[in-house]
Amino acid sequence: MAITKYHLGLTQWGLKEWKGTFYTDDVAQSQFLKQYSSVFNSVEGNTTFYRVPEEETVLKWASQVPDGFKFCFKFPQGITHYKRLSGVEQDVMEFLELFEPIRGKLGPFHIQLSSQFSFKEFSKLEALCEFLPPHLKYAVEVRHEDFYDKGDKERRLFELLKANSIDRVTFDTRKLHSIQGGDESIREAQKKKPKTPVRFDASSSRPFVRYVGANDVLNNETWLKEWAIITADWINDGLHPYIFIHAPDTLHAPAIAKEFHRLLSGFVELEPLQKFPKERQNEQLGLF
Repeated sequence: MAITKYHLGLTQWGLKEWKGTFYTDDVAQSQFLKQYSSVFNSVEGNTTFYRVPEEETVLKWASQVPDGFKFCFKFPQGITHYKRLSGVEQDVMEFLELFEPIRGKLGPFHIQLSSQFSFKEFSKLEALCEFLPPHLKYAVEVRHEDFYDKGDKERRLFELLKANSIDRVTFDTRKLHSIQGGDESIREAQKKKPKTPVRFDASSSRPFVRYVGANDVLNNETWLKEWAIITADWINDGLHPYIFIHAPDTLHAPAIAKEFHRLLSGFVELEPLQKFPKERQNEQLGLF
């Protein structure tokens, strides 16, 4: 796998529309993850936010990816949104224990809090951070304006995460929300994605960035280059970033991620990204 200095991934691996564009024409759905992980070395595990998988499924996923690949599974919404971190110790342990057999293929667990989770509930986040098993890694995403006050509340959050070696998730939707007009996928994404401010400081060793902008590569260029410069600085400082590329229409996410890696290669020495499975298929067909 070409990527070693950082982890790069998308929001999922199971998009059927990638057949014939990112994936090969004839790939079976059961082989999506294998083809995905031949290019990218991480993925957001958003599926666990809605439904906790069976252990057999987790083991199957792990068997399909190479060494160095990292899953960043999201905490279930029952823990973060319904119970709002109250009395969740047993739920958390049962969830984490499910992934213990594949510990070597785990990146930071993604703990996304509700936009209604304010500083008034900060003590619950403190309790969770102190309770989490330290042999695993975590990244916390906050969405309430309290945690972006550039004052005491935000400082308390940063200090809490830093003390527990937990990364703060940056969700950059600036480009997305700057688009006027656009197709239906843009409008739907603008309704769903928050307008949280962007922070560039790292609270631990694995800065965790989620980026969503336009559907076409060219209109993301300025923003991707900014993140490439920041990511390069993190790498040069000895950190290991996790960068996840979204697109309003997920069909376009692989190409945008490929462009990000190309831009980052201009600031840090990196091997080229592996060719997409579809591109490799086209080359093979060209031999005949």
